[in-house]
Amino acid sequence: MRTGIYGGTFDPPHLGHMAAARAAGRIGLDRLILIPDGQPPHKALSAASASPEQRLAMTELAADRLHLEIPVTVSAMEVRRAGRSYTSDTLAELHRALPDDELWLLMGTDMFLTLQDWHDPETITRLAGICAFGRAQGEGEDLFTPQRERLERRFGARVVTVTLSDLVEISSTELRAMLARGEGREYLDESVWGYILREGLYGTMADLRQLALEELRAVSASMVRAKRIPHIRGTEETAARMARRWGADETAARQAAILHDCTKYYSLRRQLTTCAKYGMLLDDIEQKTLPLLHAKSGAALARHVFGMPEAVSEAIRWHTTGKADMTLLEKILYIADYAEPTRRYDWAPGLRALIEEDLDAAVLRGLEITIAENAREGKPIHYRTLEARDWLLAERGEKG
Repeated sequence: MRTGIYGGTFDPPHLGHMAAARAAGRIGLDRLILIPDGQPPHKALSAASASPEQRLAMTELAADRLHLEIPVTVSAMEVRRAGRSYTSDTLAELHRALPDDELWLLMGTDMFLTLQDWHDPETITRLAGICAFGRAQGEGEDLFTPQRERLERRFGARVVTVTLSDLVEISSTELRAMLARGEGREYLDESVWGYILREGLYGTMADLRQLALEELRAVSASMVRAKRIPHIRGTEETAARMARRWGADETAARQAAILHDCTKYYSLRRQLTTCAKYGMLLDDIEQKTLPLLHAKSGAALARHVFGMPEAVSEAIRWHTTGKADMTLLEKILYIADYAEPTRRYDWAPGLRALIEEDLDAAVLRGLEITIAENAREGKPIHYRTLEARDWLLAERGEKG
């Protein structure tokens, strides 16, 4: 198995790092491991740097957004290792753990051109092939060839060079300074930017209770996996369209949709801890049912961390179960979550048509689908869902 190793301070990981990582497929790798430095040997981390744990978290976000066909993992081995992070030590550790793998060390042009000056280059070139990435302009074979020949002659190195047309020309030092001035967002994946805002890194110090919609989207994206984002975006646009159609506050509809799944990937323990911290009361079913809890913990964060009005928080709170006497915004979020475009269920097209004609009928249909599916799968049906159905039936003059 050919395993790529891509290390760096990742302070923060930016689009240039991601472009280089995506190019791993060009050398036929079977998997890629990203490794944030603990204490880089070639430079001291600045006072404005993120902590090792924060750099690790940002690297995990960036890795999740690479969308490579090969597995991508993030290793904390250097972050956890005491002392300076020497690449030779890392490769030796990986070689012991993966003795049958063919290791390839990925690096940028500057690192490639100084490899002979690194700590123990003999071990590095013995344990791993070298893959260097250069920019399309000014870093072609005229620059790579002499260094390749030097490394091959001196160390017997295996060297592959790759030219990238989309390599972003920005250093992490420059980017940190830009972020402190309120600039540089274009050099970051949305989820990494959202994490920086959420953690107040690099002098950003955003007020989480006063975020613009674009910032709120980024913060939400930093809290979920990449595969969840299309659903969240679809829910937002569906909720916004429904708000315009049925006379609700479009901004509130967008806010509720953006945050409705923000705690979706919390563990059961973290869900319960979050709810307890903010005084969110839970019934017996909710305390044991993870799919229901994210609505409660998400509502708590929306209200107490992100400063959302009560109407938005309550819409998030009830978007999984529904309840009797639902407000217009609560109905909109409930059914937008069901009917957004990425839903591929057989009943989805009919539900999308119904929400344009009769909102209450659409919500009732969503509740009935939930009740029927839970009954078929032998899952408990939340009493709030039954109350919501009965309330709508009574409102429409129908019998339960």
